Amino acid sequence: MDILLSNLLTPMVLCYALGLMAGAFGSDLRVPKQFYESLTIYLLFAIGFKGGNEIAHTGLGAIILPGLASIALGLFITSYGYAILRRIGKFNREDSSSIAAHYGSVSAVTFAAAIAMLDIQKIPYNGFMNALLALMESPAIILGVVLAGRARHLASDVGEKPSIDWSFFLREAFISKSVVLLIGGMLIGALSGETGYKTMEPLLVTPFKAALSFFLLELGVVTSERLGDLRKVGPFLLAFGILFPLTNGVLGILTGWLVGLNAGGATLLGALAASGSYIAAPAAMRVAIPQANPALSLTAVLAITFPFNIAFGLPFYLSIARWLFGG
Repeated sequence: MDILLSNLLTPMVLCYALGLMAGAFGSDLRVPKQFYESLTIYLLFAIGFKGGNEIAHTGLGAIILPGLASIALGLFITSYGYAILRRIGKFNREDSSSIAAHYGSVSAVTFAAAIAMLDIQKIPYNGFMNALLALMESPAIILGVVLAGRARHLASDVGEKPSIDWSFFLREAFISKSVVLLIGGMLIGALSGETGYKTMEPLLVTPFKAALSFFLLELGVVTSERLGDLRKVGPFLLAFGILFPLTNGVLGILTGWLVGLNAGGATLLGALAASGSYIAAPAAMRVAIPQANPALSLTAVLAITFPFNIAFGLPFYLSIARWLFGG
């Protein structure tokens, strides 16, 4: 309860709540689009840069096992999420693949909020966790496309099979803005080392929480605009958007424990596993699976899972990690 209250009363979460209320009451409050885009670039690059700097300290060898485990975790989440959506949720193949890919991929903003929570609680975490964020971004998206293509190929009731422009899709998945900023920032942080970190610290470290607060303020307004869609997605997707991330969060924490992360690192891996992508995945799915209904994926990820994680999920994952690690 202490962790929950502490998280709810942070400036980041309160800014998100302010945006939600402003949007719900019809306020004209909006962060200018150019500023919002700038915040997106700033947050992604800052996360990548700090991760790269930590890799320079710890060495690449330290992230091999956690990195492979993280990729496998994202692929597993996509696979079993697809099965649940198809067999229990009775969604069609395209929508099941798209929703599962959104949840198998990750949210950099949820990750940033989890880092902010750990920093406020003064809980240490493995510095290379930022690198795991970059590694988990794209594989699940590609698996979602493969699942959709395989399902169309096996279905006897489908006539002309739509083809996928794989070269264009792979560009969207691997050379998208978020991937380039995360990996590029990571490389710059690793190559510039301690000197580069000291140079960029006043820009990329000190103002990070303030930038995240403004980003969440706008995201709260955006989320409020999708709340009306909750009536359309039905009770199954509402339950899925809460229970599925909770299960994935626990799986992420257990995976972190098995590969030797500390309690803070396992919490972050749990937050990554529980999050859903609403930047890279929607853009890639729009190109690769145009038959999928984007309202289902975005409503589930942005209107259900994201606010749940920000307010309640992150403290829950931290509590589970503390219990597992005996802290």
